[in-house]
Amino acid sequence: MRIRIPDDTTESEAQAMAEALATHFEDDVILVVDSGDEVGSASYDGAERDATEEQVEADLGPTEREETLIEEIEEILQGGPEKYKEQLPEQGKLFVRDRVDLWFGDDFLFEDGKFAEFDAEDQLPADGLITGAAEFEGRDLHFMANDYTVKRGSMASKGVEKFLRMQQRALKTGRPVLYLMDSSGGRIDQQTGFFANREGIGKFYYNHSMLSGRVPQICVLYGPSIAGAAYTPVFADFTVMVRGMSAMAIASPRMVEMVTGEEISLEDLGGPDVHAKHSGSADLIAEDEEHARELVAKLIGYLPDNADEDPPQTEGTSPKFSPEGIDSIVPQEPNKGYDMFDVIDRVVDAGSTLELRPEYGKEIITSFARIDGRPIGIVANQPNHRAGAIFPDAAEKAAQFIWTCDAYNIPLLYLCDTPGFMAGSGVEKEGILEQGKRMIYATSSATVPKQSVVVRKAYGAGIYAMSGPAYDPESTIGLPSGEIAIMGPEAAINAVYARKLSEIDDEDERAQREQELREEYREDIDIHRMASEVVVDEIVPPSDLREELTNRFAFYETVEKDLPDKKHGTIL
Repeated sequence: MRIRIPDDTTESEAQAMAEALATHFEDDVILVVDSGDEVGSASYDGAERDATEEQVEADLGPTEREETLIEEIEEILQGGPEKYKEQLPEQGKLFVRDRVDLWFGDDFLFEDGKFAEFDAEDQLPADGLITGAAEFEGRDLHFMANDYTVKRGSMASKGVEKFLRMQQRALKTGRPVLYLMDSSGGRIDQQTGFFANREGIGKFYYNHSMLSGRVPQICVLYGPSIAGAAYTPVFADFTVMVRGMSAMAIASPRMVEMVTGEEISLEDLGGPDVHAKHSGSADLIAEDEEHARELVAKLIGYLPDNADEDPPQTEGTSPKFSPEGIDSIVPQEPNKGYDMFDVIDRVVDAGSTLELRPEYGKEIITSFARIDGRPIGIVANQPNHRAGAIFPDAAEKAAQFIWTCDAYNIPLLYLCDTPGFMAGSGVEKEGILEQGKRMIYATSSATVPKQSVVVRKAYGAGIYAMSGPAYDPESTIGLPSGEIAIMGPEAAINAVYARKLSEIDDEDERAQREQELREEYREDIDIHRMASEVVVDEIVPPSDLREELTNRFAFYETVEKDLPDKKHGTIL
């Protein structure tokens, strides 16, 4: 290139300028004055410059300062005292860094706050808590994991700060949160500055509440979560407990004995069986650490990243069994039991079901599944258990599941075969009206697409809770075995005709009259009568049920529903 320079430039200055410009522009340079005379030039020698740069690069490398930092990081990654690490295999546990590697491997993205409490006199690497981000099953998420080798995973001021930042960032990013809990609770001997502060441990549950319904929160319990630490799993949308190592309770066995005099083990107080069968606080039970990861990997596949997105769809697969078997499975007799999963397995994609809280409120099934690759939430009565009557625990379970599905835009399929809500003094004391109210409220308020199938009996308020015609389903479908009534034939005849029947002295005549009344009543409640009165939208052959539901869920995928303009309802 030719570059013009002032006339008064000396020859030595021109030559120096030419060499500098050739290096800068990586090109040959000729300098000229106004008259056009050349006063200096330089050629670009790339090979010489590259060799010089290579030599400079060869001379560069980690300084002592960087090497010191690397050593400090390696020490932090070792966790707490070795004697506590040695105890982990006896408890069936992984060291927290190995646990994080099991979950994420090379998909671990970054960690925040690794140097928390770096200057502490005690050995508190990362203040006993790992927080960061990772890719899990193709999904970016936030995570936290307690280090049980550091003060038994207890929480103090720096760990609390890291926990809160992770939650608050999740609100901004709209990405799921995974809690890998193994914490004994707040660090009592260091509680000043984090327990009751505005930005202290109590803010965990405020943030849980803000995140609730915004992004999925999944908690896996690996150890005893006592007192405040027990609230994270119950605030999460989904809780997985690991058998043989996890528990959660409002107080430790020692505290329980001190307050109440009751002597009880931690397993009996708050182990997996307690929360799977009795409290309903555990959604899934894992047999070991690897199984816990497998369960969450399956669970997250039904969920969107946040409430603004739709759940991920996959390639559809055929059902496990042919839909042609459905009609043979469902008995015509309303009081005869059968397993509703035998119907589900003939409707949904093979291998796609994931039942939540299977041991709690067993008369209602709450399960994720897919129909032609589309995630759905199933609420189904289970005639094999308590004849499918709805008890308080089942109503509570169903209400929470419906509420969660609606929060994350997961369509709902109701499979109705119930005599209604259970009656009696026992269930009244257990709050059947309160819990039934919540189930009906959740069904009423759900704005996701809903399909309701009357599989067999739909008696009493059961048809309301199971999203019957009055509850704004996109469709109410009947199978030929379906019946809709205030109550079943036996109860109705007893209520209306008991006195008249008692006046018939001849037993055979009385039995014949009772049978006639029963048949007349069943004609009135038969699904064909309901279809004739346009109570239900359609009666479909059971063999066509899967195809019918596939088409209806696809068609109503973009349906929009509005709730009344209000702050929120008053039913919890």
